[in-house]
Amino acid sequence: MREPHNQLDELDYLLITALQVAPRADWQAIGDALGIDATTAARRWSRLEQAGNAWMACRATRLEDRGVQAALIEVDCAPHRVHEIARIIGNDSHVLNLEHVSGRRSMLVTAIVADLAQLARYRDLRLARIPGVVGLSADILVVVHSSPGQWRLDRVDESKLKRANQPDRTRPDHLPTRAIQPRDMELARAISDDPRASLSRLAARTGLSTPTVRRRLAAIEADGALTYRIEVARVVSGWPIGAHLWCATGPADTARTARELAQLRETRLCAELTGTHNLLLQVWLRSVADLADFEKRLADRFPALTIADRAVTMWPVKLGGHLLDPQGRHLRGVPLRLWEDTEFNAHELDTVTRLASRSLG
Repeated sequence: MREPHNQLDELDYLLITALQVAPRADWQAIGDALGIDATTAARRWSRLEQAGNAWMACRATRLEDRGVQAALIEVDCAPHRVHEIARIIGNDSHVLNLEHVSGRRSMLVTAIVADLAQLARYRDLRLARIPGVVGLSADILVVVHSSPGQWRLDRVDESKLKRANQPDRTRPDHLPTRAIQPRDMELARAISDDPRASLSRLAARTGLSTPTVRRRLAAIEADGALTYRIEVARVVSGWPIGAHLWCATGPADTARTARELAQLRETRLCAELTGTHNLLLQVWLRSVADLADFEKRLADRFPALTIADRAVTMWPVKLGGHLLDPQGRHLRGVPLRLWEDTEFNAHELDTVTRLASRSLG
């Protein structure tokens, strides 16, 4: 049984940040950037992983994923069923994030689906049928200006870690130029299972030669078809409070305001949203008391912006496809399978298809 470490030191913060900048850099490069030897860097990362205080994830963009949609689903539950429902939803393959929050809704679900029809099926044929769910509403994330994968825990000398020919993953408008091709799917699966696996280990797993793995992996990464993400447990991050803010601004100002909000130190996610409130801002804060100060700073800088609602995260059940304990430490990953309706049986899908055909006919 692992023993939790409640504090990280300065070197831990810098190590996590170095990996956020260059997730697959070798330990020698990481060590050189931090002024430590490679063995120390590797040992420290292993300790962080084993304690659940930091972890790495990798997601491949498949051919079938090119039209994916992200949605924020508000789930209202009977109070005595909240934790049971969280366990059920947390294991769903379409759920990226799941948070038990304060305010008028019980939980917030970030769902990633292949298209809007699948979102409707997931909401109406899966979530609505879970015993204890008493209300649902969903908004679509139209444009994401800043995503959690771009957030940095600290600052390091990025010039020592980034290759000149790497695409800039920090740009919100960076999109894959090519999805994973069928011949590379086994390699993508291998690296998703073990994102820092060596080239030789990936070669052994896939049956390819090491030079072939090196060449194909470089091509996949250059195309932006692999998304790496380094996360840290909120409880040890120095930013223990998560909050969602639903904001509204004039249509003419939405994109500009969102781009500026995305640059704030506290911002983890900034997205244009469908629905009554057209901007969603998800932030990490030093304390609950900082929320009022943060909102005041927003009001001073963005006088046309209205904060219509807010929710503070009480338990981040799932983050980036990974289940967390009540303190936000890593437990295990749940593979995302966007191309499968795994939550409904074939009879239900046939019924939906017949009803849709009948209504269109």
